[in-house]
Amino acid sequence: MTDDGSPVGTPLVDEAMKKAAVAWVSVAGGPALALWCAPLEGTLLVVSGPGEQAAPGLADATEAQVILRGDHGGRIVTWPARVSRVRPGTEEWDAAAPLLAAKRLNAPGPTADLVARWAATGAR
Repeated sequence: MTDDGSPVGTPLVDEAMKKAAVAWVSVAGGPALALWCAPLEGTLLVVSGPGEQAAPGLADATEAQVILRGDHGGRIVTWPARVSRVRPGTEEWDAAAPLLAAKRLNAPGPTADLVARWAATGAR
């Protein structure tokens, strides 16, 4: 998910994204779901699909509301984000998927196996 306007790109958002392990993401006015995430060059990466966290509607969305919270649960920042999918076999995938897999808590098996599973079964 990338910025679509302020406050993304501000020092507050940049710093909050760097520290985020979980983002609260809402699609089309739905409930905000806690999704584990990883930052990469001004974007916030999440994964969903079989065997992973449920994020109904996110794979088909073009925008979402993102909330980042602090260590004690208080909201730090909220912003509208542009949603885009990272497709297996692209340079973007080759950079993002291993990074996200390495940050995946309680992941079964090696990072390379997780990336391969995501490529085969990720959100469609």
